[in-house]
Amino acid sequence: MQGTMKGAFLPGNSTAVLKDYPIPTPGWGQVLVKTKASTICGSDIRAIYREHLGKGPEGYQGVIAGHEPSGQVVEEGPGIRRFKKGSRVVVYHISGCGVCHDCRMGYMISCSSPFRAAYGWQRDGGMAEYILCDEKDLVELPDELTYADGAQVACGFGTVYEAIQKVGVSGNDSVLVVGLGPVGLATLMLCRAIGAQRLYGIEGNPLRIELAKKLNLADKVLTPAETNVEEIQSLTGGHGVERAFDCSANDAGRATAIRAARQWGKIAFVGEGGTVHFNPSPDIIHPQKTIYGSWVTSIWLMENLVEELVRWKIHPEDLITHRFPLEKAADAYKLMAEGNCGKVAVCFDEELK
Repeated sequence: MQGTMKGAFLPGNSTAVLKDYPIPTPGWGQVLVKTKASTICGSDIRAIYREHLGKGPEGYQGVIAGHEPSGQVVEEGPGIRRFKKGSRVVVYHISGCGVCHDCRMGYMISCSSPFRAAYGWQRDGGMAEYILCDEKDLVELPDELTYADGAQVACGFGTVYEAIQKVGVSGNDSVLVVGLGPVGLATLMLCRAIGAQRLYGIEGNPLRIELAKKLNLADKVLTPAETNVEEIQSLTGGHGVERAFDCSANDAGRATAIRAARQWGKIAFVGEGGTVHFNPSPDIIHPQKTIYGSWVTSIWLMENLVEELVRWKIHPEDLITHRFPLEKAADAYKLMAEGNCGKVAVCFDEELK
């Protein structure tokens, strides 16, 4: 396929700029994907949009932005084994070397090879009409899910799904989620689908509180306060929650997640950046709690997740509050940076409706 396409890159001065790029040609083991939907991640805002802060895996190389794309294969390179023209796909957003220990486990996010390249960070991503993908980085998108659903599978819902696998969530559990941005809302949605007994959130943004209520994701949402731990204990018979997730990256929020968990409770840190201060003996050691760090997920768990989404009949696109065409990518990033939104998507064709 010849010709040019529009794509957005992030100069690092709180703008998004559209440029013309040649439509890429797939090489061995690669396919050309027509982008259908590409959502904006908080990591883009934190490490790239305002200024280029990222190092190593988060080092932005001036490529086409966007690491949450989904679309349809329109051209096959030689050596393709599974996906073909017409396949609906989600892109696992890190292209690893494929031969290190972590890649062989499916955790390309943890690939430490110099060959590691994340879409939208070190290689061209999904904020363009087309995206060149390695076949090994693709997950099949079932017909029951929209492309807007699929765009959120890898980095948003996949990240949460990984954390849930680490701490374990069941119908026996009460769950607290601190920070109800898109990742926190996704946490509530998945925990509700799994059957968690009671779900609580902490969030200060009125729009996001209203979205949680509209989608019936939480039994109660508290606003951030020094009394949050006591409030959660009161709601749980004085015990605290069995499982807590911090998606806020806020120091006080993380401490609340730790202290609001009951004895033997498990806590997952999902939100990126920031700090946390707590007292190890009374907060962790004596009550025998466990804190888990969780960074994205594996490609095999992504495949599991898309099956589960169909089985549970839930749609990640329900968290999208704003959709923009590619020519208004600057507006989309600006809105996401302001935070008065749920998930923000750049969409193409029917996914814009």
